[in-house]
Amino acid sequence: MMINLRPVEEDDLPFLRRLTNDPEGSGEFQWYGWNNPHRLRQRWEETGMLSDDGGVLIISADGEPAGFVSWRKQIANLASHYWEIGLIVAPEFRGKGYGTEAQRRLVRYLFEHTTANRIQASTEIENIAEQRALEKAGFTREGVLRGCGFRAGAWRDGVLYSVIRSDLPRLV
Repeated sequence: MMINLRPVEEDDLPFLRRLTNDPEGSGEFQWYGWNNPHRLRQRWEETGMLSDDGGVLIISADGEPAGFVSWRKQIANLASHYWEIGLIVAPEFRGKGYGTEAQRRLVRYLFEHTTANRIQASTEIENIAEQRALEKAGFTREGVLRGCGFRAGAWRDGVLYSVIRSDLPRLV
């Protein structure tokens, strides 16, 4: 399996729309209903989907878009911040380790290019595949977030994971 992370190109916008604005493309745990179909294009035109406060990178598998990773800055206190990351892998690429490897690469990228000490990710408690992927990527399960997310007409429990800079040597 050969994957790379790369910036979003204009030709990627229909692919991203499929993963974020289509119930079959997004999957059970990422479908939150229809949203503004122009949002992605506007964001791409404004920032190229990369800024000091976060970004989106395409997961490229042998040159073909396989999904995306994202991160956004969360303020911890007046002196520090951490990153919250997420991803969606296209249905035809799920279950093959692309998400795990993409999360590993994003963690290394963020620790190499920013001063943040913590990167965190959360998922629904029923999303066992993503919990396994995060653990394989080197994240530590921190706990259950009761009733933290609303999806498909119900409040859902989540699971919080993190990796800190000192964990990096074991992730290589």
